Amino acid sequence: MADRRMPLIPVDKLTAEQKVVYDSIKGGPRANLASFKSAAPGPLAGPFNMMLRSPEIGNIAQSLGGAIRFKSAIPAKLNEFAICITARYWTANYEWHAHARLALEAGLDAAKLKDLAEGRRPSNLDNDEAMVYDFSHELHHSKQVSDANYQRVLDRFGERGVFDLIAVNGYYSLISMVLNVDRAQLPEGVPLPLKPL
Repeated sequence: MADRRMPLIPVDKLTAEQKVVYDSIKGGPRANLASFKSAAPGPLAGPFNMMLRSPEIGNIAQSLGGAIRFKSAIPAKLNEFAICITARYWTANYEWHAHARLALEAGLDAAKLKDLAEGRRPSNLDNDEAMVYDFSHELHHSKQVSDANYQRVLDRFGERGVFDLIAVNGYYSLISMVLNVDRAQLPEGVPLPLKPL
């Protein structure tokens, strides 16, 4: 993979506006996740690196992402599954690398992630997982959602859940684009988990 397009900005080189974004991320809910790079000291990596280039919009985006991750009506396992579905759609390797681990930690079966990574509808999905897969997959691929898939989410999670599931797919589409354009790097020695489909 080619080098990252936008170099990481050392903390002591941040502008005042960029420091607001930095402090919001380092002091927000992501800071409690030991496995997430945003919890570590030093420059912001991942999508936050590019967000620093437009601090006002970047801060709104990172705040939206925090709400989608930590305040959704969709339970963590299903939310992370939707993020992985989005990462697979965009072949966003950095996003997949970060969120597949979180999906496993939240209780998603590794075999289901393997199927998804290889471009297949995962087998043995429970009812909630199938609902999230069908809604998210259809939304990405047809740009619409059928009445049947809409009703399943509405019946299970209400109107808030319908919106929150749309939001996680939409936000992580933005993040996938940011990561792919910036060519965000996986840790050294980690192979690309997703092949183009």
